[in-house]
Amino acid sequence: QVQLVESGGGLVQPGGSLTLSCKASGTNFLAYEMGWHRQAPGKQRELVAVISRNGATNYTDSLKARFAISRDLAADTVYLRMNSLPPEDTAVYYCHADLIVGGRLGDMWGQGTLVTVSS
Repeated sequence: QVQLVESGGGLVQPGGSLTLSCKASGTNFLAYEMGWHRQAPGKQRELVAVISRNGATNYTDSLKARFAISRDLAADTVYLRMNSLPPEDTAVYYCHADLIVGGRLGDMWGQGTLVTVSS
C-alpha cells in the first residue's frame, strides 16, 4: 500500500556534500515521523536524524553539526543534507517512516541507498 523510495546516494570525495531524498507513495496513508538511519560495513544500524510533521528534529549528537534533515509535507518527502563528509560516513542509508495506513498505525523502511566517501 505504501512505498518509501530513496535516491541521491553514490560516490563523493572526502570533504564533499551530498543530499539524500526519500518519498512515500501510496493511498490512504499519512506519514508522521520520518527519518534516516545508516549501517556502515561491519557495524550495527544507527539512528541519524528524525523529523516530525511540525518540523521538530532530533539528531545523533556526533552528526548534528554536519547533517540537516528537512521535509516537504505536501510531497511526502524527507531529505538529508550531508556536509564535510569523511570516509567513516560511508554506509547504507535507510529511510524510515511512522504512518497511519488503512486506518492503523505502522512503520516502514526504504530499501537503502549506498553512500561511499572515497578518493
